[in-house]
Amino acid sequence: MDPPGGAERIPGFREAVAFWAKLGLISFGGPAGQIAIMHRELVETKRWIGEGHFLHAVNLCMLLPGPEAQQLATYLGWRLHGAKGGVVAGGLFILPSALLLLGLSWLYIAGGNVPWLAGLFHGLSAAVVAVVFEAVGRIGKRALRGPALWAVAAGAFALIFWGKVSFVLIIALAGLIGFFGHAWFPALFPPANRHAGGAGDGAGGIRLPAVPLRSVGGYLRVAAIGLALWWAPVMASSIWLGPESIQTRMGLFFSKAALVTFGGAYAVLPYVAQEAVEAHGWLTHDQMMSGLALAETTPGPLIMVLQFVGFVGAWQAPGGLDPLLSGVLGAMMTTWVTFLPSFLFVFLLGPQVERLGELPKLSAALTGITAAVVGVILNLAVTLGIHVVWPGAGQPPDLPLVLLAVASFVALHRFRVNLLWVIAVCGFLGLFLPWPH
Repeated sequence: MDPPGGAERIPGFREAVAFWAKLGLISFGGPAGQIAIMHRELVETKRWIGEGHFLHAVNLCMLLPGPEAQQLATYLGWRLHGAKGGVVAGGLFILPSALLLLGLSWLYIAGGNVPWLAGLFHGLSAAVVAVVFEAVGRIGKRALRGPALWAVAAGAFALIFWGKVSFVLIIALAGLIGFFGHAWFPALFPPANRHAGGAGDGAGGIRLPAVPLRSVGGYLRVAAIGLALWWAPVMASSIWLGPESIQTRMGLFFSKAALVTFGGAYAVLPYVAQEAVEAHGWLTHDQMMSGLALAETTPGPLIMVLQFVGFVGAWQAPGGLDPLLSGVLGAMMTTWVTFLPSFLFVFLLGPQVERLGELPKLSAALTGITAAVVGVILNLAVTLGIHVVWPGAGQPPDLPLVLLAVASFVALHRFRVNLLWVIAVCGFLGLFLPWPH
């Protein structure tokens, strides 16, 4: 993994490590908020990175599957201190969230029969429904820039909600529509929004040197190391616990999910719900909602909710292991195969970042995928909403929870109330209102 080389006023490695550690603890607000924090700190305050470098890095990460904010931290760490800088920056971005959510996952599953805890999570489900519906509007407003993209979003919703078509197939079809739609009708399928500024522009920060392209052998070496690290735990699990163990199956499933998670956590959650909840039965929709609520309250990427899925699913199907050990192994496996590919993508494609402006068809494919993501997120919102309104077959609608979800949506969308406050209030009310627990 070739280092990017030195430049004047590059911060010391220890100074950078201290910053990345702090970032992992304060990175609330989802990808938009996390990227904004990095821009303010690295470009405006510390002046370690120039505006042009930063914006080109954002462009790269928007084109990659996986959590774009974590990939951005990895890329910027790599630009400052080579491979070790990228590993440290990306790793520290997710480590606090992973440790905190692991503890919260244990508290959730071990305290499942405690009435007050069950009530708290019941209230949190209203906040989750509001958050997902608000995400549909926010992402849709940005992504659906014309009738053709609205049609793609509507088609994606219909395919996954009524047709039960695989998320992977929907994303692949949307990418093809965007790619060929740009070739034939460029006005209807424009490239994704681009930021101005050249990657060599050091304005407002260090003038980092250009990154030389690697040789073919260099790319093969990076790919071999990354793939070996990616698949080593899956192979070890298969040998130790067996190919049919839940940890091995989770390693395979979430490795596949890591390749198709364009659009962030809200995009992959419908896929996880479709497969992990409905096909594999690893957890329920209610548990998925609780995991999303917990992930929303912790720093780091929201896609860390997949670790919750791994912990709860493995706890509930431990095989011959102790449930806690099984859950921890499931969480570790899920986290590893979710985030390791992001490092590989950045280290492989980072040297190609200069060429992104020359790939409008690829960018237009991303436009189509993003439009489809709006449809699949709407499917998730509707599915979760149905489970909130009708908590069980033959039961009356849970009207208090519906009212709380509507109030939460209005608070988020109309009054821009901080998400953490909405989650806190919903959890608190869940303790006291006389709802069925």
